[in-house]
Amino acid sequence: MTEDKQFLIDLAKMKMPFGKYKGTFLIDLPEHYIVWYKTKGFPNGKLGKQMELVYELQLNGLEDMIREIRRKF
Repeated sequence: MTEDKQFLIDLAKMKMPFGKYKGTFLIDLPEHYIVWYKTKGFPNGKLGKQMELVYELQLNGLEDMIREIRRKF
């Protein structure tokens, strides 16, 4: 399995580990919350990279692609 594919699978299964939306799948976080992180700065590490990708996916209307990955894996 390629690293990119595994990253998408991990993203599909990842839940917010803290805050108001703790326990919510990252891809299901409200857009305003992700945009706030975009302006203030994403967390360091893998979580930040995943949230940054969620921002790009939401911006382009591709959330369902990640939800489909979650259903399959």
